Amino acid sequence: MSWFVRLSKRARKQRDDLPEPVKVKLSILIQEIEIVGPVRGNWKNYIKLGPGKHHCHLKSGRPTYVVCWEEVKNTINIVEISYVGTHEKAPY
Repeated sequence: MSWFVRLSKRARKQRDDLPEPVKVKLSILIQEIEIVGPVRGNWKNYIKLGPGKHHCHLKSGRPTYVVCWEEVKNTINIVEISYVGTHEKAPY
């Protein structure tokens, strides 16, 4: 079963401002979600934030970069990344 991953308009803008190594990790995470699904317990500090909502760290240290995504309700196999950026500004 494959998944479709989309980035919100906000997340697309945030992605453009990321350092290159963090962009690479984000691309890897997106590929994993597309192949295996949104539950990614193999990523650092992965946690389920609520029903269908997920979070993990892309880079630890200072600054710490995180990504938040959620399964789109009333759809089959669609995930939307809603935030990618520093831990301090994460929406949780």
